[in-house]
Amino acid sequence: EAKWVHDQEMHFRVIARRDMIMAEWSAGLLKLSPVQTADYVKAIVMAGLTTGEDPVFEKLRNDLSPAIVSEQQIIAKMKEAFETASEKAVPA
Repeated sequence: EAKWVHDQEMHFRVIARRDMIMAEWSAGLLKLSPVQTADYVKAIVMAGLTTGEDPVFEKLRNDLSPAIVSEQQIIAKMKEAFETASEKAVPA
């Protein structure tokens, strides 16, 4: 049971890191100021805490017009961000 709790906590942390990476990436695409970026990161992280199939993807898709980035590009970047976040979660 302790291992399951640990695994769940690690997964939650990886997803939270992924969401932060995605928020910073999309804020750059939207050319947000540093203050706006900080607020946007918070909004993305909060979206990640809501229910739904993938609320962060939905928010990003709604915030980023197809002229800026396609759904496929968002999905690819989310996979890359997940891998990056997973690597940082593994102790050296």
